[in-house]
Order: sequence, then C-alpha cells, then structure tokens
Amino acid sequence: MKTVNDFNFKGKRVLIRVDFNVPLNAEFKVTDATRIQAAKNTIIKVLEGGGSVILMSHLGRPKGKDQSLSLSHITEKVQDILGVQVKFVQDCIGQEVQQASADLKAGEILLLENLRFYKEETAGDVEFAKQLASIADFYINDAFGTAHRAHASTAIIAQFFKETKCFGSLLAKEIESIDKVLTSGQKPITAVLGGAKVSSKITIIENILDKVDHLIIGGGMSFTFIKAQGGQIGNSICEDDKQELALEILKKAAEKGVKIHLPVDVIAADDFSNDANTQQVAINAIPEGWEGVDAGEASRLIFDKVIKDSQTILWNGPLGVFEMESFAKGTIALGNSIAEATKNGAFSLVGGGDSVAAVKEFGFENSVSYVSTGGGAMLESLEGKVLPGIDAILN
Repeated sequence: MKTVNDFNFKGKRVLIRVDFNVPLNAEFKVTDATRIQAAKNTIIKVLEGGGSVILMSHLGRPKGKDQSLSLSHITEKVQDILGVQVKFVQDCIGQEVQQASADLKAGEILLLENLRFYKEETAGDVEFAKQLASIADFYINDAFGTAHRAHASTAIIAQFFKETKCFGSLLAKEIESIDKVLTSGQKPITAVLGGAKVSSKITIIENILDKVDHLIIGGGMSFTFIKAQGGQIGNSICEDDKQELALEILKKAAEKGVKIHLPVDVIAADDFSNDANTQQVAINAIPEGWEGVDAGEASRLIFDKVIKDSQTILWNGPLGVFEMESFAKGTIALGNSIAEATKNGAFSLVGGGDSVAAVKEFGFENSVSYVSTGGGAMLESLEGKVLPGIDAILN
C-alpha cells in the first residue's frame, strides 16, 4: 500500500481529494472541523516535501451551482487549521482553474470549488475526471468518507495517474484500522453493534462472524432478538419481519463458536421523552405500554467484562437513546469500558455516525485507538466490500 511517506513531492503539483464535507451554521461558519483537521498531516507532508497542493472536495448535495454550499465558506477555517494561506478558485475545471494551478509555487495551496456543482462528479464521468487530472502531476486520495462511491474525483481520476498516485495518511490509517479488526487483530476480538435496526447491520454481522470471538448486540436491534426468543418487549422498537433472521444469526454464531451477548435488563420508559417515568426491568419482561430505551445495570456489567477481556474492539452503534441525557448511561458505560481496555493495551476502532457522535459528545475521542471519519465507507468495509476509491489506488 503506497502512502505519502513513499514519495518525493519536490516541485510537484499534487491534487488531493479530501473530505471537507463539514457542517455549516446559518452564518456559513464551520461548526465541526474534524474532517479538515484529519487531512492536515497529508497536506503538510506534501508542502514540507517541496510540493504545492490543490485541494478538491464536495460539500453537501447541491443541485447545480449553489452559493450556500460553496467551499469559499470554509477557506478561512482551512487556513486557520493548516497555518498556511489558502487560495480559492471559483470553479473546479476550466481555464481559470488551469491558470490558477499553473501559477502555484512550491509551498502554496489552492482550494477548488465544490466538485458536486457538476453532476458529472457523482456520475463518475471520465471526461470530467480527465479535466480534474490535467492540472496536477500527482494524485492523492485522502477522503475515506467518499471512498465507497465510484465518483469522478475518487475512483475514475486515478487511471490518469499510473505511477503517481497514493493514499493520504488519513485513508491509510482507516484501511489499517479496519484491517486490524477484520484480518490481523489480536484475539479475543469483540464487536459491539448497536443502533435501531438489525436490517441495517445484517451484512456486517454475516461478514464479521468469521472474524470475531464475541459479538455484543445492544440498542434497539436487541429487541428483535429478544422477541424472536419469546420475550415480552412491551412497546420497544422491533423489526417483526427480521425475527427469523435473528434466530438464524444466533444459530450461525453458535456453530462458529462466536459468543453473542444480548442485554439482560433495560431501562424502560413510559414515553419517548427525557422526562418519562422509568423503571429497570428484565429485557424479556418489559410491561405493555413501556419501551426499552437504554441498557440496564446488569447488562453494563456483563458488557464491561467482555470488553476488558478483549484485545481488539470494534464499536458501531450506541446502546440506548444517548441523545437524551436520561437514557445515555449505557452508552457512556460502554465508552468507559472501551477506554479502559484501550488504556490496558487493546486496539479499539469506533465507526458509524451515531457511535462517533457519542464518542465526541462524551469525550472519548482521545481514549480510543481510532475514530473513523467515514460512516457509509466504514460500514461497507465491514461488510467486506471492496471500496472503489481504495481499489482505484491499488490497481
């Protein structure tokens, strides 16, 4: 796997696909700069090696040119984080871009306008990719968040850089982290899958059953398993049409020697509200009119032991409705368990939108080994799919 550490960038104009799809507030200010921060190492590496950098990204899902989604809004923030002046050009292809690129000197940065102002980007148009490629000597993909899309700037463009392409530091780290869970991780390996639906995690479960020793299933999806086994789940969320599948998963896991851990108790609420009345009950005996909203104390203790006995941990999905303070205790307890296991030498990977949000909200970012920057890309990797953006660099 070739990365930025394997090349000399002196005198080269380097086109880097970054993922600067960051949230903006009503004043068009960046409210979370994590993704910009994550690309810093790759950009600085090229500049310090004597190259110049051309950054390209998308922002949002514009339908044509939409000034509210212009990357001009983030230029100042990119500049602040990199500590280098950033030039901006109001297009990503065409004469003006060609000129701005030709004028770049070593150590300088140029940011192109939103790639998705052109429908050709998401369509994976070869001619559009060729125009993007024409302004640089070298191509780096450092955008894991879009690596699962066969877009012009992530997958198609690579063919125009036969020997002069590589992974950025961020993308390389993402690949290595997922590989540690799926291929090379130290045993015992534990995966924690939470969230609302079994259906959104089926392919992941099927792919990782051959790789893990323990599988903790929590959150809303656990109720489908409990009901399938004859439990009473009250008004809890459940995918009735997936009960048979849940039983199949339990059977497959047993055949493969994978230990599945389901919650044994829950915090149940009489309303989906932070101020609801609550009680702690056995997960298979939730009264009518009540719904499970968080992992109970006994479940937290069971999960804590499994996690602390693990050497490799994957966390994808919360254990409760953590967005409501009253129902966040299970997710926080899990975060603490993973943080402690990590401190004692385990490798921990957190990925998937809700888990990442929880990790940030409760301050676990620096207490786990790696927090993935790509929701969809991470999930597809865990499903065992080859991501077009990664495949294009390898081949």
